[in-house]
Amino acid sequence: MFLGTHTPRLDDKGRLILPAKFRDELAEGLVITKGQERCLYVFPMAEFRRLAEQLQQAPVTHKAARAYSRVFFASAFDQVPDKQGRITIPPALRDYAGLRRELAVIGASSRVEVWDSEAWQGYLAESEESFADIEEGVLPGF
Repeated sequence: MFLGTHTPRLDDKGRLILPAKFRDELAEGLVITKGQERCLYVFPMAEFRRLAEQLQQAPVTHKAARAYSRVFFASAFDQVPDKQGRITIPPALRDYAGLRRELAVIGASSRVEVWDSEAWQGYLAESEESFADIEEGVLPGF
């Protein structure tokens, strides 16, 4: 499980050093792709395969599932971190997420999210009020 917020920097070659707490779970391979709210999702390979299987179960006639699958898979890149725990974020994904030098890398349970630091701070500022106001029953099982 991925937890916490980390603030690494993107180097001049577009590489990110993964937080030490995340490296073991991602060491065998990962997939990085577009996420919602203009962040990037980083999945351990096993979790990505599980999600891919779920998406494949959706009928090909379901328009929203087709659209989501196209973007999700077309923007996905598989990698194995190097010995220093670095991954390269492809230019198209850096552009999509507006990544500059300062990043916020957050644990989001079964995935890691990569945000531009300013975008993450803006998202938090916008979300704090609604987070504090969530009532019982809004989230299933809570």
